[in-house]
Amino acid sequence: MKYDLAIIGGGPSGMMAAGRAGALGAKVVLLEKNLKLGTKLLATGGGRCNLTNIKNKREVANGFGVNGRWLLSGLSKFGPEELIEFFNRRGLETKIEENDRVFPKNNSAQAVLQIMLDYLASSQVDIKLGAEVKKVIKVENRIKKLILADAREVMADRFIFCSGGKSYPLTGSTGDAYRWLKQLGHKIIAPRPALTPIILKDKFIKDLEGLSLNEVGVSCYRDDNKKLDAATGPVIFTANGLSGPTILNLSGIIGRVNPRDLRLRIDFFPDLDFSELDQKLQTEFSVGQRLLKNALSRLIPPRLAGVLINLSGISSQKKLNIITREERKILAHLLKEFNLTVFGLAGYDRAMVTAGGVDLKEVDPGAMRSKIIENLYFAGEILDLDGPTGGYNLQLCWTSGYLAGESAAQQDNNKIK
Repeated sequence: MKYDLAIIGGGPSGMMAAGRAGALGAKVVLLEKNLKLGTKLLATGGGRCNLTNIKNKREVANGFGVNGRWLLSGLSKFGPEELIEFFNRRGLETKIEENDRVFPKNNSAQAVLQIMLDYLASSQVDIKLGAEVKKVIKVENRIKKLILADAREVMADRFIFCSGGKSYPLTGSTGDAYRWLKQLGHKIIAPRPALTPIILKDKFIKDLEGLSLNEVGVSCYRDDNKKLDAATGPVIFTANGLSGPTILNLSGIIGRVNPRDLRLRIDFFPDLDFSELDQKLQTEFSVGQRLLKNALSRLIPPRLAGVLINLSGISSQKKLNIITREERKILAHLLKEFNLTVFGLAGYDRAMVTAGGVDLKEVDPGAMRSKIIENLYFAGEILDLDGPTGGYNLQLCWTSGYLAGESAAQQDNNKIK
C-alpha cells in the first residue's frame, strides 16, 4: 500500500503530526520501532506530563536561546494557548503550577497519551509498532520509500521525520535519523546531551551526595573569569556532581563550550550581599562558647558546613569567641562564592533532551519542510532546538508536529492546495 504520508517516530511530535494530517484527510502511516507509542511522553514531568507553560509566545521562543526566533512563526499558529485548547476540547482539564507550568489536572501523563491515541484513531491513522526503519531510499530530490528491519517497504508521497534525538535511549531514542539525513544532504549540528546533570572534579562532592538546597544562586564561569550564565533555584548534590532544575538548565551552556575550562560558583545566600552576610555571621557567632561547626550548622546543612569548614582551613572545634575577623570573612566568602570545577556532563542516559540536530537554515519554519528534499518534513527533538525545563521542549514537539502534519497533508506537487 502507498500512503500519502509516512511518519517516523511515535512520540509527541509524531503523534501530533499524524493526527493532524489524518484529520485533514491524508492517508497516514505512523511507524514506531517500540511496541508502544509515547514511551518518552509517559516519563515527562515525573510521570505527570508538563504539557507546556502559559508564557507568551515570544517568551517561549526566547527560552530556546539564539535559535528561538526561528520558532516564532510556528508558535503564532499553534502555541501554548492553542495547545491547551486542543486538550481541553478533548476532555483533559489542565492546571497551572509554579513558574507558569501547565499540567493535566489529574497529574496523569497516561491521560495525555490516551487523548493522543484517540486522536490518531479518529484521524484513521495506520499505526505500525515494532517498525524499525533501517534505510531511506531517495530518487533524485525526493524520498521514494523506507526499508524496515524486517525488509518490508513503506512507500509514501511525503515523509515526516519525528524520530527524536539520543536522550533516554532506553525509550528507543538512538539518533538513527542523523545518519540518514546526512546521506540525504542535510547538515547536522553535532548532537549533545542537554538538560542533564553536571559532573564535577571536586572530590568532596561525594560527601554531599543527596543533599538538596531549595534556593541558591549558581553561576557558570570560564577560566578567564567571564560569566557565561547564571540562575537561582533548587540544587541537588549527586555522588559526582550536581542536578536539579537549576543545574539542568545551566547544562546547555556547558554543552556548547569546552567543559574542562569552566567553573561553577554557588551562592548559598543569594538574597544577601557580602556585607549583609558578614553581619549575619557576626550575630550568629556572638555566643562565644559554641563550636564553629555547631554555629555554621544552624545556617546551612551540617554536612555542607563540614565541607566548607574543611575548605576554610579553620578547625571545626574552634570556639566562636576566638574566631578572627579574617576567618569570618573567609567563611562568608565560601558561602557566597563556593567554587566547583566542571568535569563534563552526564550522558544521554540521564539527559532529558538532545541539543543539536537538523540545521534550521535548511528547514522552512512556517511549514517544517526541508529545503533540501522536497517531500521531507521535520518535527520535534530532531531539530536543532533545545529549551529549558518547564514545558518548553514538549511545546516544541506539539508545535512542530502540528505544523508538519498540516503542511504535509496539504502539499501536492510542491504547491499548497
